[in-house]
Amino acid sequence: MKNQLTSLLNIEHPLVQAPMAGVQGSALALAVSDTGALGSLPCAMLTPEALTNELKTLRASTSRPVSLNFFCHATPEPDAARDAAWRETLAPYYAEAGLDIDAVPAGAGRVPFSHAVADLIEPFRPPVVSFHFGLPAPDVLARVKAWGAVVLSSATTVKEALWLEAHGANAVIAQGLEAGGHRGMYLCDDVSTQIGTFALLPQIVAAVKLPVIAAGGIATADGVRAAMALGASGVQVGTAYLCSDEATTSSIHRHALQSPAAQHTALTNVFSGRPARSIANRVVRELGGMCPTAPAFPLATAAIGPLRAHWEAQGRGDFSPLWAGQNASACQSLAAADITHQLLHGFGPSCSP
Repeated sequence: MKNQLTSLLNIEHPLVQAPMAGVQGSALALAVSDTGALGSLPCAMLTPEALTNELKTLRASTSRPVSLNFFCHATPEPDAARDAAWRETLAPYYAEAGLDIDAVPAGAGRVPFSHAVADLIEPFRPPVVSFHFGLPAPDVLARVKAWGAVVLSSATTVKEALWLEAHGANAVIAQGLEAGGHRGMYLCDDVSTQIGTFALLPQIVAAVKLPVIAAGGIATADGVRAAMALGASGVQVGTAYLCSDEATTSSIHRHALQSPAAQHTALTNVFSGRPARSIANRVVRELGGMCPTAPAFPLATAAIGPLRAHWEAQGRGDFSPLWAGQNASACQSLAAADITHQLLHGFGPSCSP
């Protein structure tokens, strides 16, 4: 299927594999791109060395486009009072596990896109760069566009979509409330503004002149077909790939995705400090979805990390970020190419393998 989006991205099919930090590397991105869709590599949690190695792998493995994804969050100011409140919230869990909460290191853990990151990736001239939480500063974004990269970013409201259009995005990802992982919201932090994909999508399509990519809860050919009927130029799919052969999803996470637990997902800030959709495990249920003492993104991660490691060592995901969208039941243990080919049926016979 050829349209405005496929021409913009230089791909054969208007399907984007969502970047999923912590559960994939270049193998999944390459497998999807090799089908003629667009694979994505999550880069926000990679060290400079790891990112360079992944970029070398991409360059050596394919001539097809792969999207590099980065975060654009503001680095939070230190807040001793909030940090103390967070540690107090988690103290009973540390005591239960026999861990020392005073030994928890401070640190952001995720670095926003910057000139330093642009310096690293510019020699590779990635053809597509996508962002979450808005866009980088204008001077940094100008560098990305100067080497010819197509720029994508997520909008969770019409206001955000209009902002992206005005500030240099080439296409908008309409991220509905069903989507797994972090909400891309950045103009406000009120989760009551977040609506479902098929309510959000036609509103954004009507509001902007850019191609719009539907994301959130789309995990089958029928979902693809519905999104296209509502005016999408393409779709972005993440959760459906979590159990793929190429994903690095842990055995604990895979088990949860293929169990009745996956029927209950929730928005929560306990894993990072920002709203993100996860399977509702013990820590989400007990602290509530949006915990008022969780520090700003990404500072919450440091204190959750030791609890996650302790329980995962015992085969339990009680404190693990079990990212999943609301359609996790569609996860299949198949090769990523097979999953992609199933989804392509939603675009019609011309896209079927």
